[in-house]
Parts: sequence; structure tokens; C-alpha cells
Amino acid sequence: MGIGPSTKETTMHHFHDPLVRVVSSDPDVDFQGVILVGTPQDNYLKNLVGRRTAFWLEAMRTNGAIISADGWGNSDVDFMNTMTEIGNKGISIVGLKFIGKQAGFVVENEHTKFVLDINKSKSGTETEVVGENNLNEKDAHKALGLLKLKMRKDGQVTK
Repeated sequence: MGIGPSTKETTMHHFHDPLVRVVSSDPDVDFQGVILVGTPQDNYLKNLVGRRTAFWLEAMRTNGAIISADGWGNSDVDFMNTMTEIGNKGISIVGLKFIGKQAGFVVENEHTKFVLDINKSKSGTETEVVGENNLNEKDAHKALGLLKLKMRKDGQVTK
């Protein structure tokens, strides 16, 4: 498995990223930035990227984070590990990911229920339409709303 055409984000999408635009313009949040993390093949490195991301967020005194992934299958290991490492630091965490009608996550944990599906196709499958199943502004608003609710529940402070 891997990333298909409908889950690929175009260059224009990256220049006008809806998640960055929505979160950075919200007056209730102190937007700190974007961290890009790769998907290593080696299991040791898969765990290492999650730990380093969590340490980085902790050092920045982050109260909440939104994590997104543009793949499925083996990358679920990295995705869930990173969510777990961030959550273990006491940071509220929600996720965005293409799920659709696939068999679910390769690995699951207590954070799986805080991952929103960015599937847009009626069939619930990855399609051959470039960018059809990528993150959009509606997804970003949903993720930010869920994060605010989760932060309130977790006792985190917003502006």
C-alpha cells in the first residue's frame, strides 16, 4: 500500500495549506508552527521520530497538537506511535488521516478515536482523481474544534 493519486496533495495545496490557515487564524490558539516528520522503514527509527516530536512539543510548552498523515498501512505505526508519545507528554492530540473503507488502522490504541477521516469519495476508497481525498478547510475546522474540546477535557489552557 501507499499513497495514491487522490490522497496526494498538490504544490498549490502546500502553499495554501488549509490546516495552517485555519489554525493560525484562530484567536483562541497560539499557533506555534509545523513539524514535518518522515516515515522511516526501520522500527527503531519509527519510534525515534515519535519520541523526538513529543520532546520538541514538550520543550515548546505546547498544550495541544494536530497530527496528519498522507499514507496508510505501515505508516500507521509511525502515526499512532507519534500520537502516543505526544499524549504521554500530557499534550492534547488529535489526528487527520485518510481512512475510508480500508480495513482500519494497522495498529490501534487509545488515540485512534481522536483521528478524523479525510475521505471524500462516495465509495470510501482511494480514487484516481488527484487531490480528491486530501485535507481541506472543513477537515481543518473539524480537527481544530475537536482539539479545543479535547484540550478543555484534558484541562489544557487556551488563550
